[in-house]
Amino acid sequence: MKLSLPENSRMLEKDFTFGVATASFQIEGGIDHRQPCIWDTFCAKSGTIADKSDGSVACNHFNLWQQDVQLIADMGVDAYRLSIAWGRVLNEDGSKNSAGVEFYRNLLRGLKTKNIKTFVTLYHWDLPQHLEDNGGWLNRQTAYAFRDYADLISRELGDLVDSWATLNEPFCSSYLGYEAGIHAPGKGQQSYGRKSAHHLLLAHGLAMQVLQKNCPDSMNGIVLNFTPGYSVSDSAEDMQATAYANDYFNWWYSRPIFEGKYPDIIDSFDDSIKPDIESGDMEIIATPIDFLGVNFYTRAVYKAHPTSIFEEIPPSDVPLTDMGWEIYPQAFTQLLSELHSRYSLPPIYITENGAAMPDQLTAGVVNDLGRIQYYQDHMNAVNAAIDVGVNVQGYFGWSLMDNFEWALGYTKRFGLVYVDYDTQQRYVKESGKAYTKLITSRS
Repeated sequence: MKLSLPENSRMLEKDFTFGVATASFQIEGGIDHRQPCIWDTFCAKSGTIADKSDGSVACNHFNLWQQDVQLIADMGVDAYRLSIAWGRVLNEDGSKNSAGVEFYRNLLRGLKTKNIKTFVTLYHWDLPQHLEDNGGWLNRQTAYAFRDYADLISRELGDLVDSWATLNEPFCSSYLGYEAGIHAPGKGQQSYGRKSAHHLLLAHGLAMQVLQKNCPDSMNGIVLNFTPGYSVSDSAEDMQATAYANDYFNWWYSRPIFEGKYPDIIDSFDDSIKPDIESGDMEIIATPIDFLGVNFYTRAVYKAHPTSIFEEIPPSDVPLTDMGWEIYPQAFTQLLSELHSRYSLPPIYITENGAAMPDQLTAGVVNDLGRIQYYQDHMNAVNAAIDVGVNVQGYFGWSLMDNFEWALGYTKRFGLVYVDYDTQQRYVKESGKAYTKLITSRS
């Protein structure tokens, strides 16, 4: 089974960027060479991680990075999206950790020698624990600590980076970490979710100002995830509930960046729920960006609820990934089209898209036809959005390799490359081979 696109597809042009993506905590290991972070603490708590695992070794990328750079090069991709561990490059007092900076400098140089473009995310959820001890993202000062981190590391590594992203999925950091409590740091209060989201977005705006000053020639932006909400029926109640859910989960993060304000539902919140917005905050958050990273995996279906406004309906009798997420690629086209119509957008890069599947390694082969089909359908969905005028400039598969899947530990595999965690052997899956063939077939 192969991946294909129409002959006239914009995605087959040489200047369209195909890549693969990872995140520091999920693959690096090497915890003795960095500060403890909130995920180290969270993993150590009972009942937080499905398989009781942690990120102390993960894919051992900290030691195997040269092998992994060659793996990326052999896949034929144009670009690699990685994240920097804040606590690996800074000491607790905010000073530079020279050894940590050198690790990333060597990694980025290695990629450059292979002519692979570097897309670097500054924050992929691994907040240093000492900052969490002082309130974490509930503390406004963390936004300024992030600005200082962005300033230092962009001055250190800027000449090796093609694109900087401030944050990856602030929804996950704020809602899953501080409101629902199922991710680190495991807080669970609605007001915490809204307050942390505001400080994350403020951190983004502050860091954007630093990046544009330090790295004016790189492409600087943010990565947001979207799970578009669909109404279970055409009733006014269900449609209204779904619109509220979309404001709460999706537009809460995009509207401040592009319009300098939160969705109108904020006016319905009790004062105890509203974030503390200081004068000038929204202008900082709305600092212009050079690109928008879009992460997409699935959709959600909602109905009205008498007390909680909306209720999500679990998928049934539909195709699912191994995460239990509905496979619904048409939502991808509709999302990109809606973003295009809602906002005056910079270029879009699909910074994550992929699927967990129940992979089986047999004699060194993973015949993951379901994943290939997922990629095929979702690339077609991106292509359809491009055809109606959405300016998509790149696509990154999530992920390069199987890795630590947060609260699910090592029980789910998203990789285009299979990782045997006992031996740290890497095996390119059939999906990875298909991805390579598509990318290298471009004339």
